[in-house]
Amino acid sequence: MWRWVRQQLGFDPPHQSDTRTIYIANRFPLNGLYTPQKFIDNRIISSKYTVWNFVPKNLFEQFRRVANFYFLIIFLVQLMIDTPTSPITSGLPLFFVITVTAIKQGYEDWLRHNSDNEVNGAPVYVVRSGGLVKTRSKNIRVGDIVRIAKDEIFPADLVLLSSDRPDGSCHITTASLDGETNLKTHVAVPETTVLRTVANLDTLVAVIECQQPEADLYRFMGRMIITQQMEEIVRPLGPESLLLRGARLKNTKEIFGVAVYTGMETKMALNYKSKSQKRSTVEKSMNTFLIIYLIILISEAIISTILKYTWQTEEKWDEPWYNQKTEHQRNSSKILRFISDFLAFLVLYNFIIPISLYVTVEMQKFLGSFFIGWDLDLYHEESGQKAQVNTSDLNEELGQVEYVFTDKTGTLTENEMQFRECSINGIKYQEINGRLVSEGPTPDSSDGNLSYLSSFSHLNNLPHLTSSSSFGTSPENETQLIKEHDLFFKAVSLCHTVQISNVQTDGIGDGPWQASLAPSQLEYYASSPDEKALVEAAARIGVVFIGSYEETMEVKILGKLEQYKLLHILEFDSDRRRMSVIVQAPSGEKFLFAKGAESSILPTCIGGEIEKTRIHVDEFALKGLRTLCMAYRQLTSKEYEVINRRLFEARTALQQREEKLANAFQFIEKDLILLGATAVEDRLQDKVRETIEALRMAGIKVWVLTGDKHETAVSVSLSCGHFHRTMNILELINQKSDNECAEQLRQLARRITEDHVIQHGLVVDGTSLSLALREHEKLFMDVCRNCSAVLCCRMAPLQKAKVIRLIKISPEKPITLAVGDGANDVSMIQEAHVGIGIMGKEGRQAARNSDYAIARFKFLSKLLFVHGHFYYIRIATLVQYFFYKNVCFITPQFLYQFYCLFSQQTLYDSVYLTLYNICFTSLPILIYSLLEQHINPHVLQNKPTLYRDISKNRQLSMTNFLYWTILGFSHAFIFFFGSYFLMGKDTSLLGNGQMFGNWTFGSLVFTVMLITVTVKMALETHFWTWINHFVTWGSIIFYFVFSLFYGGILWPFSDSQNMYFVFFQLLSSGSVWFAIILMVVMCLFLDIVKKVFDRHFHPTNTEKAQLTETNSSIKCLDSMCCFSEGETACASVGRMLERVIGRCSPTHVSRLWSASDPFYTNDRSILTLSTMDSSTC
Repeated sequence: MWRWVRQQLGFDPPHQSDTRTIYIANRFPLNGLYTPQKFIDNRIISSKYTVWNFVPKNLFEQFRRVANFYFLIIFLVQLMIDTPTSPITSGLPLFFVITVTAIKQGYEDWLRHNSDNEVNGAPVYVVRSGGLVKTRSKNIRVGDIVRIAKDEIFPADLVLLSSDRPDGSCHITTASLDGETNLKTHVAVPETTVLRTVANLDTLVAVIECQQPEADLYRFMGRMIITQQMEEIVRPLGPESLLLRGARLKNTKEIFGVAVYTGMETKMALNYKSKSQKRSTVEKSMNTFLIIYLIILISEAIISTILKYTWQTEEKWDEPWYNQKTEHQRNSSKILRFISDFLAFLVLYNFIIPISLYVTVEMQKFLGSFFIGWDLDLYHEESGQKAQVNTSDLNEELGQVEYVFTDKTGTLTENEMQFRECSINGIKYQEINGRLVSEGPTPDSSDGNLSYLSSFSHLNNLPHLTSSSSFGTSPENETQLIKEHDLFFKAVSLCHTVQISNVQTDGIGDGPWQASLAPSQLEYYASSPDEKALVEAAARIGVVFIGSYEETMEVKILGKLEQYKLLHILEFDSDRRRMSVIVQAPSGEKFLFAKGAESSILPTCIGGEIEKTRIHVDEFALKGLRTLCMAYRQLTSKEYEVINRRLFEARTALQQREEKLANAFQFIEKDLILLGATAVEDRLQDKVRETIEALRMAGIKVWVLTGDKHETAVSVSLSCGHFHRTMNILELINQKSDNECAEQLRQLARRITEDHVIQHGLVVDGTSLSLALREHEKLFMDVCRNCSAVLCCRMAPLQKAKVIRLIKISPEKPITLAVGDGANDVSMIQEAHVGIGIMGKEGRQAARNSDYAIARFKFLSKLLFVHGHFYYIRIATLVQYFFYKNVCFITPQFLYQFYCLFSQQTLYDSVYLTLYNICFTSLPILIYSLLEQHINPHVLQNKPTLYRDISKNRQLSMTNFLYWTILGFSHAFIFFFGSYFLMGKDTSLLGNGQMFGNWTFGSLVFTVMLITVTVKMALETHFWTWINHFVTWGSIIFYFVFSLFYGGILWPFSDSQNMYFVFFQLLSSGSVWFAIILMVVMCLFLDIVKKVFDRHFHPTNTEKAQLTETNSSIKCLDSMCCFSEGETACASVGRMLERVIGRCSPTHVSRLWSASDPFYTNDRSILTLSTMDSSTC
């Protein structure tokens, strides 16, 4: 019993073996010796809370925040001791913040519950008791046989048993898992393929032994033990047998599969990722400021407590005649009284910590993130994709980026491969208009067509390899292909995993060749764009892959159909960097065809034109082409028997299967004959060069991390502007040892110091990088930091993440951004401070795991220079303004204690204490933080150097923070002492001689303070819309209306009626109105003087850009304010005022840029909120 309890609490987890045994259809042994393993049900749970744990769990999570926990402590202190303010003043704001956050999180979780219920309640058909039973998805158990029809989604991870096809194969798409839209083929073991009916499946007696659940989508090891006629047959199970939950059945009528992983143990569920827990620089600064203000709060409380007891050393002030102590107070402990007074002062001043800051920041980030999705400049019309925000917590971090790490293929390039050249048997060929042409002069034929090259004339009976769009050939040229070319194009057409839809292949593989067949009728599906480009190129040449049927691959060579039996596929992996197939030709000969990177193929070759091909591969790479090498090996019957046995043993092993397979592959893929190499082009995306140059101008260092070979990567870097022709390129490649690598790094460091070159570029490959990171991290990072551009080639995914990690933890602690489009980029995207996913052709895995997703690399400039700039400025002002207005709020309370013998008398009524942050001052700063544009978006995007003005978190530097804090204290002194000098000596300011009292004084201070902090926000606003006007002036009007209403009624539920008619009396005095105006002007005059001084003597680049004339006929101030050439006498005064506060009315803004204007003419950003009227300019 005790052990069971410990297991339920998680202290003593039950022992779990490395494998699981699954009895198909849950037919357990009858001998009773077997104890069934317990598996979880098929329910998917993505929700975070339940009805029972929502309140405690949500409260626990919210009170982990320092500010919330602090206010909870203050609230409890107010309940326990006699404090000067009501517990409501702390409790109500805390309750408001906690409730708003809980409602938001509860609603989001309710949506997740609805989604889970929809998935778990989906109808499915299960084979039970010899028949098909309809049930719900959540009721599927491990071992159940499930029937899936065409276009249905798999409800669990299934091992394929049979399909409606004779060979037991089926096609699926995994777009919802990894984003790949190509058809993937999965096959059943031969013994179960014949079981296509429920009745036949009911006779199946089999057991599956497989590994325990793991998150890797592409890894599965197991075996099926089938009992037939008292004999056990063992068949290996791999990824090709596993149908993953979330994938969809395509081009197959129906299949039957047995559930092996269910519910939260499916691979899809194990790949669920919670939202990124990255913290922005602003959030870290905010926490630092909170600690500083907490120290100020404690200091004020200690000073007040000490001064109180210092004052009370005089007997007349310790116990004045009007406030006699009780016997209990006289006999109480002095230490307890000191602590009680300290806590009371702590409560009195606690509003210096802004509790509503967190909820305002959350709302600003959440609502502000919609602007990125709404920005039409980030919308890609061709694909219909708009920008996505997966993590709104990092909006402002987009304005702080110092390093950009980008993938190459699919990120800088289109990932649309086009076959360009090839090398066959040491001779280079180009494809020109669908014809294969060798290098060298080509004589024109009399019929105007390109004849096959004269350089081929030395080859025996070389046919005309060119073809028309129908893949036909001229009768006079229809001869037998020579062996080298024949094998090369057969290797291209057979060594791949390309699929063709059933609909498209109907009738193609049967009967005579149709000469009218157009290439568009053969639409290939491939997981790799390279494979698709190569198969399509071979088809254009005349070697057409028709499709696969059972274990047969059909190829038409110049119209003649040939069938090859597919014996084995040696799958591609990133360690080998190659794939192979073993096929049996129609003649009975067995061939191994291999395809892969030249670094993995050439070392395994013992024949062929190796050196010539190596030279050609390097030439292709220098042109920026992606290269692959092709090789083959003819197998004897004896060799094949050995290979077949080793593959079977490796694939049926349950322990160390991957190692055994790797050894088997290495044994097989040797002694190859090189056939040649292919070269495909992946062209650059639009405006990549301009974007990289803009990033460099903004002070951002760009690193390219790619898996491509050195020459290809360098060529692309030069073509996209990452490297300049004038740049000094340093290389750290082909290092063999630690000592050699260290010496090379020292030489590079010396060259950087000695060479009088402004810019250096560094090229490093994966093997050298591994050596550099092993022992010489510091030296390597010193070299990298002194280079303006770094290119890392032949990189593994984990190496990409490690490089970013090194930069992140370097002494400068720079902000990093990673951009990628494929599954291999996920690790670096998650490692960087900000991860950007490109919604490209390599699936959606990068986009799903990123913080932001965009359709093209060029959109990065607007995302950083406009959105990042705006978000950072907005939230930096928001944070500092919050601390400023709370200093203004609480400092008069502290000063007031000097005039009330530190009796803890509150200056403000408790209602005003409660509503100050919640109602009176919340909306202007929130709207500012959503809509502010301190400079025109066009200017920001076209002047990347302005990005430098906000780098290194400058707006939230300690200098700026101290300025806002000192400004708050100075304004508070003016509020308090201005009101005191007005009323301190002569309180009879009313016409009837009636005197003002304590609450009138406090109301005057509060009124001046509220107007000042609101108008201060107005001064900070550059971009005015009707919403800004409404909330700014509306907040002041609301305060006056509320105060008149609150003070004009005797509230029955209120303990005291301190404010009754106080506000009416205050406003009835002309002197008070004069004092309010005078104090507000005095406060803001200081700020205006500073702005004038800074703008005229120390302007930033942004302030200079605000005053730039953007058109010869239009004088624009702040890049928004437009003036006509003729000015009235008052216009110069108005312009002076506009120049001082740096803003203008949006009604005078023209966004209709001319075609000759250097700005982007397609700016349709939602940020442009104001209407435009060119006639005003």
